[in-house]
Amino acid sequence: MTPPAAESSADVVVIGSGHNGLVAACYLARAGLRVEVVESDTVLGGAVSTVERWPGVRVDRGSSAHVIIRHSGITEELELAAHGLRYVDCDPWGFAPAPVPGDDGPDGRPLVFSVDLDATCASIEAACGADDAAAYRRFVEVWAPRSRAVVDSFGRRPSAGGLARAFWPLGAPRDGRPRTPGGELAVDFLGSGDALLDRWFTSERLKAALAWFGAQSGPPMSEPGTAAMVGWVALLHDVPPGHPVGGSGGLTQALRRRLEADGGRVVLGDGAARLLVHGGRVTGVETTSGRRIAAGTVVAACHLGVTRALAGDAAPPALAEADPPIGNGFGLVVRALTDAPPSYPGAGPESLQGLQLLCTDRGQLAAAHGDWGAGRVPREPVPLAMSFSASDATLAPAGQHVVTIWGQWYPYALADGADWTDLAETEARRLVDAVDRYAPGFAASVRETYVQTPLLLEQELGLPRGNVMHVEMGLASMFGFRPTPALSGYRVPGLPGLYLAGASTHPGGGVSGNSGRSAARVVLADRRPVARALRRIRSRA
Repeated sequence: MTPPAAESSADVVVIGSGHNGLVAACYLARAGLRVEVVESDTVLGGAVSTVERWPGVRVDRGSSAHVIIRHSGITEELELAAHGLRYVDCDPWGFAPAPVPGDDGPDGRPLVFSVDLDATCASIEAACGADDAAAYRRFVEVWAPRSRAVVDSFGRRPSAGGLARAFWPLGAPRDGRPRTPGGELAVDFLGSGDALLDRWFTSERLKAALAWFGAQSGPPMSEPGTAAMVGWVALLHDVPPGHPVGGSGGLTQALRRRLEADGGRVVLGDGAARLLVHGGRVTGVETTSGRRIAAGTVVAACHLGVTRALAGDAAPPALAEADPPIGNGFGLVVRALTDAPPSYPGAGPESLQGLQLLCTDRGQLAAAHGDWGAGRVPREPVPLAMSFSASDATLAPAGQHVVTIWGQWYPYALADGADWTDLAETEARRLVDAVDRYAPGFAASVRETYVQTPLLLEQELGLPRGNVMHVEMGLASMFGFRPTPALSGYRVPGLPGLYLAGASTHPGGGVSGNSGRSAARVVLADRRPVARALRRIRSRA
């Protein structure tokens, strides 16, 4: 029996125009393959996209600050600057305010983390003392090579050999002794972020700022295996986070232009409806409009659960039975149109360049996570604010600003059965007020808000249960366990031709592009024996 005729064909169909899908598509098209990307949304880029939310005001729908991709080498390999990508460095990359009057602890100076390590240590010394400043300098020295090893491991398939190659330099002998004893490495990498911070520093303010930065990956810093999330700050003294000019979607727009320059194609508003399977292997994709695209390779750069649904009855056990932890939501976002960015007492414009880590005690983080675990909204919201319109005039007209406020650990399903539609505006006001506590007058500057609850994140960006990381980022869901051990190699055992990419796969969420590049490398490696066989056949003809 022959499969039904298709209306068009490609070498590869990529499902989803998120940044990982587009990265995979670019590498495949650069290798000479005919690539088509299909996307159900009418907006390019998934969670890395920007839209005109209010007249003349450009607002990100998902990510705003790009961290991991700036260390991956992907933007350079794909020459995205030549296709319109331009980053504004977030330097200083972090700002943590002094405790407000009435909090435990004296008023003091803010903490400012910049690329310049000397300036950062001077800020720490002024706010927290000379001992912590010296400890931070040593911390960066120790953790920079460790975090570079993490970067290397993120760019490889999560095999034992790949991990060994990434981390071997840390323990390679020097002067007859290992650079870092294996026991120390194990304790640090498998330990919690909180334990790491307690070993290195004394100031709770400094520990809270670094913990809040590390917690952006999802798990609380009390969990095992979160130390490396704190250690990432060491790399930001080399290359800071950045935000693309014109908004986060500048990255995916540049990827699309690169793809099209290599002959690839993106179709919006007509996503995959089901996988076409014949003879036990993938043969293409049928879209929501009924269009059939024949392709021997399909890269599913969407959520694993979506991939499972697209496969339907053809899903092999490894896919049909996959059930990685998604969790009960992740966070809530307020996109605010304001008359002015936040103004923090004792701080100048440098406070607006990067991540405003509005937390002065780790107890606030622990309490918010505890409320999340109980299915409650946080009794004390902990905000992270970003004000990139202060350094990018393309985002809003003169006299207006876009301020993004991220609140973490908001449950998707509430224990009391409350409806997020009813809670959205109330919780947005509480987050705005939490920023106002550190930047008096901010609440009065807010003119409009767009509130992305966990429910809206699911509906708008296709993120089940509002988890922006697709799958939880705990130790049991990383590297060779992500999304499951059987699916960690980007292939789907039992269904040849189907590959996985996106945040469901290693190395996980955040703007990195690594899973898209790694998936493309696996596809190309699998095609090489076929290509060699075809060349041999042609040479004999």
